[in-house]
Amino acid sequence: MLVEPQQRRLLGDFVRAHRGRLRPPADAGRRRTPGLRREELAALAGISVTWCAWIEQGRPVQASAGALGRLARALSLTRAERAYLFELAGRLDPHIQGDNAKDAPASLTAAVSATAYPAYGLDRLWNACCWNEAASDLFRGWLDHDNQRNLLRFVFLEESARTLIPDWQDRARRLLAEFRADFGHTFRDAHVATFIDALKAESSLFARTWQNQDVRHRAGGLRKFNHPRDGTLDFEQHTFSLSERPDYKLVLLTPCQRR
Repeated sequence: MLVEPQQRRLLGDFVRAHRGRLRPPADAGRRRTPGLRREELAALAGISVTWCAWIEQGRPVQASAGALGRLARALSLTRAERAYLFELAGRLDPHIQGDNAKDAPASLTAAVSATAYPAYGLDRLWNACCWNEAASDLFRGWLDHDNQRNLLRFVFLEESARTLIPDWQDRARRLLAEFRADFGHTFRDAHVATFIDALKAESSLFARTWQNQDVRHRAGGLRKFNHPRDGTLDFEQHTFSLSERPDYKLVLLTPCQRR
């Protein structure tokens, strides 16, 4: 990925500032400036002193994801600081991609539980990681079953989805275009690649639609459902990303007011 000069300067300033915050070794003696020297940071991160100097100077060096990960650990960066480091370096963080924790973030669970309207959380593979009772009642065949809770697998593979969702094929194509927007951030993740390959083999519609290369943001708007008990239901869909975990999202459906 091409990294612009401004990004390189910001990255160099960031690394240099955080190097200055680190406590030097106890036997380092008195120093005129705080923090670690470049050679000390380089040794902790397993990188060359020259590479460390060049990145702080904003030179056009190609930093691998592995080297950036070691640098982040050596600098004792927080999750937000690590994400900022990788963003400035123009790299995807393998630590986030490989995070396969099944538990939803506490803030997402709290938000889903706080509303009486249908709400659920999605992880980066669009597995439902939490949902409330209203969502379980609305999404019959998906959130009320224990066999699988992936939204794409439900829409493309489950017969009940074709009854629940009017204009099923159009909605399925739109959903996949929205998923591809997320795929731009996760395409290096082996779990995502395996997931897509499996769905292509199981659903001819998924395979054909995937080849179309359509991309859309997951926008809100009217969503209709043919509920087996309540008949036609109209909702307005709203989707939110978590600031602390942007690979998770909250989906909320508010009832439309009938005139």
